[in-house]
Amino acid sequence: MRSDHREQALSAAERQSAKVAGAIAAGAGAKGLAAATAGTGGRVVVHAPGTTAGGRADGSEVSHAASSGSTVTEEVDGGIVRLEPVTAGARTSVVEVFVPDSELTQGTGRDWWLLFGIAFVLVAGSVVVVDRLARGAVNSARGLVQAAMAVGGGDLGVRIQPSGPRELAEAGYAFNRMADRLVTSRTNERELVADLSHRLRTPLTALRLDAEALDPDDTQIINLSPDEIDRRRGIRRIRQAIVTLEGEVNQLINTTRQAVAAQVAAAPETGVCDVSEVVRERMTFWAALAGDQNRNYRVVGAQMRIPVPVAREELAAALDAILGNVFRYTPQGTAFEVGISRRDGWVAVRVDDAGPGIPDPERALQRGQSNQGSTGLGLDIARRAAQSAGGSVSLDRAAMGGASVVMLFADAEATPKQASRFGLVGRLARERAGRPVR
Repeated sequence: MRSDHREQALSAAERQSAKVAGAIAAGAGAKGLAAATAGTGGRVVVHAPGTTAGGRADGSEVSHAASSGSTVTEEVDGGIVRLEPVTAGARTSVVEVFVPDSELTQGTGRDWWLLFGIAFVLVAGSVVVVDRLARGAVNSARGLVQAAMAVGGGDLGVRIQPSGPRELAEAGYAFNRMADRLVTSRTNERELVADLSHRLRTPLTALRLDAEALDPDDTQIINLSPDEIDRRRGIRRIRQAIVTLEGEVNQLINTTRQAVAAQVAAAPETGVCDVSEVVRERMTFWAALAGDQNRNYRVVGAQMRIPVPVAREELAAALDAILGNVFRYTPQGTAFEVGISRRDGWVAVRVDDAGPGIPDPERALQRGQSNQGSTGLGLDIARRAAQSAGGSVSLDRAAMGGASVVMLFADAEATPKQASRFGLVGRLARERAGRPVR
């Protein structure tokens, strides 16, 4: 700002000097020069050729300007002077113009105050804006920390409203996704523990039935050899161990199931498997047990490849759960049948038995409910496997007289149409005649 005022003052001095220099160059006399310098308040002084006195400038500077022919600016007490040489003929005069400090610094104080005011407003505004931004960032970070501590304390239901700077908002969204994944993972883990525990009941059933087929463990009968007594005591211990193990498995299933959120479904596994292959493989296992118990069985429709969008392990576990119920809750010697039907974009896996049936099918399909005093997870495993492939599980009275459990899956190679349980499995009933019974 000060340089601007200085330039303006020097420009005014230059105009005054040019006016006087023009009069000298035109050969004006004393009256002409007096008229040219009038109204300047004594700021303009004309140094005649060879003279240096009468002005504010030093004589040497006046002589230097006259001899060099160039304009000279010199600081003096109270301001500056501008010395401009003017040549008329062979003689050189010097025009001196004085510029006081008051003109050089005019308005500088006001400009400084203006600058100070602008700077103050900018600083105050910056403080307010930064404070608001910092407050929002701090509140967002504090909320994120509190939510993280709550999750660390076991409260997985905590969620936050993402806010603040973009980075903190993204961290909030990531936190919510992490909490959702933790809930799903914990639920899946508990469901997996329950289902794996239930799967243990299949070999336990076979082991219990084999133990029951052994000789009596009565050691009170007289006339037994010591070896026979030891053998029967061993049978008793085996049976007691099986009962204890079954009780522990049931307790594990019940405890795990109680910890699972009632409204949160476990995420289904993905994959495609061949239903026929799974049925043939699992029947290889159950056939041996069926032979030990004199159970006639039949497998229908498992000759061709039939893919469904469900993991192989899940389908095997579902089939084992249903067949395990047949062996567990029907008398030895009860016949059963496993059939597969494929039609209209649907695949039905049916397990029929000639047992007493299920008195309350609707209650049996509810997780945790059972008509036989069990944990009730067998049918739920089958239902979840079917639902993961877009299907369902249904119960009905079998043509053999007992229960009929049908798992319905979407066909992996066809677009499903409206499902009809009787349309899918009715054909199987007609195919039973003439089939060899194993």
